[in-house]
Amino acid sequence: MRRGNGEKASLRFLVPLITYIRRYTVLLMIAIVCAMGGTIFTIIGPRNISRIADIIQVGLTGEMDMDAITRIAVTLVVIYCCAWVLSYLQGFLMTVITQKTSYGLRNDIIRKINNLPLKYFDSHLIGDILSRVVNDVDMIGQTMTTSVGNLFQSGTQFIGVLIIMFTVSWQLTLVAVGASVIGFFIMFMIMSRSQKFFIRSQALLGALNGHIEEIYAGHDVVNAYNAQGFEGRKFDDLNNRFTETVWKSQFFGALMPPLMSFVGNLGYVAVCVVGAVMALNGQITFGVIVAFMIYIRLFTGPLQQLGQVFTQLQSTAAASKRVFEFLEEESLPDDMDLPVRIPYGTARGDIEFKHVNFGYNEDKTIIHDFSALAPAGKKIAIVGPTGAGKTTMVNLLMRFYEVNSGEITIDGIPINTMRREEVHALFGMVLQDTWLFEGTVRDNIKYSKEASDEKIIEAAKAAGIHHFIMTMPKGYDTILDENASVSAGQKQLITIARAMVEDAPFLILDEATSSVDTRTEELIQEAMDRLMANRTSFIIAHRLSTIKNADLILVMKDGDIIEQGSHDELMEKGGFYADLYNSQFDQLD
Repeated sequence: MRRGNGEKASLRFLVPLITYIRRYTVLLMIAIVCAMGGTIFTIIGPRNISRIADIIQVGLTGEMDMDAITRIAVTLVVIYCCAWVLSYLQGFLMTVITQKTSYGLRNDIIRKINNLPLKYFDSHLIGDILSRVVNDVDMIGQTMTTSVGNLFQSGTQFIGVLIIMFTVSWQLTLVAVGASVIGFFIMFMIMSRSQKFFIRSQALLGALNGHIEEIYAGHDVVNAYNAQGFEGRKFDDLNNRFTETVWKSQFFGALMPPLMSFVGNLGYVAVCVVGAVMALNGQITFGVIVAFMIYIRLFTGPLQQLGQVFTQLQSTAAASKRVFEFLEEESLPDDMDLPVRIPYGTARGDIEFKHVNFGYNEDKTIIHDFSALAPAGKKIAIVGPTGAGKTTMVNLLMRFYEVNSGEITIDGIPINTMRREEVHALFGMVLQDTWLFEGTVRDNIKYSKEASDEKIIEAAKAAGIHHFIMTMPKGYDTILDENASVSAGQKQLITIARAMVEDAPFLILDEATSSVDTRTEELIQEAMDRLMANRTSFIIAHRLSTIKNADLILVMKDGDIIEQGSHDELMEKGGFYADLYNSQFDQLD
């Protein structure tokens, strides 16, 4: 029921957009005045044309007053030039307002993305978010450029022409209005039925973009599993639903212009017939009929434009709903007023988890009473089966998520009393999923940091990737894009070099060598040891041979620490860790 109500009242979703553009009230008011002024000059013209027609009619049986015709003609030129200038100014100002609004909306969306909790992205398709940034904002921009000006122009023209028509001939005006009332009634009937299709089409467009983005990102997997047909059927289903919904919305929208044109022609014919009868009876002059033929077009023209405007406003309302729903999502609490607790370069390196409890859903706890101490400069390995909670602990440590209870401290300071930026600046990270952006190798390694070429090269050498970089066409200036021949392992090495340039006091390695072959792993192990020297490091690994030299190994299962100690101590116990470690070699056998 809630969705249905929302669809019926779709135009109310324009309210947040109207509120948003209030910052441009002055420009908008000037644009509206220009639109109305230009329209007023336009509708004044036919009165002068009517005077010319009457002078010509008199001149046919007597002397033609060319001076009067010339004066009126010059007046008409001035009137229509003023109308053109004002219309141009209105279009120019609306373009300025549109671009400023679109620019502001995109900026607000990007800031919102940066302030949203990670759980939002875990529950929404990236493609749908992109659709809001691109398609929905673009829809709003198109409407503001074309429809807002037309709305005021058409409204002013409709009312102005109606008033002038009444002053000329109230009988012919009633004839024209009678035909128009029929058109308005049918128009609102169509709008009431079509609004839901405009909302649904914008939502399906977001879903379609999300599916395409997802399949493009996993193109290799789709081909490897011969799932092209399966994914094609899913795409066809979405595409068919989208096409059907758009067809329905456009069908109803396309009814507006011909309907309004029919109403206009109907009014035109009625005015001609009634006007001819009245002229024969001497009730009106020939000039009145000429003026009314022009006015009836000026009167019905706005009806056609209003039909198109309301059709586009329905799509814009749906887009506005999606954009402002996103902007109204709950953001992370602002913590910029908090003081810097650990100035850069002063961290000792102690991290402690104190009775931490956490669940991604409040009704399902996955980390139970977790307590552990990571002394400064030590290498802490976190191991356990899939789903044990290893990566979750890293997410909590980085404040990507907040603990339900308990606390995590850095040098004795609870991290929930520190700025998130401050917490993030303390950690360097190398994740299982490599992320490289389109740019030079140099820019990818020094990402967001000011680093000299010497430091970048030193980090690349330590990560074992310098030689490969020098074999690339332009060395460190080589652009990394989809055409660059860089393997998954080489991408991982570049991210390791990035962590070395970061030079943060704490380090997180989440399956950092998962994409590296055994020989390469051995080559970079020493470099990783140098990277972790004098840093408190957390290493998440499934390949247990890589963490044998860790100072402390935490063995997790179902969100609890069930064992802890050094590799030798845990092997001597012959417990869960020993079984886990030996099982890897059993698989190799």
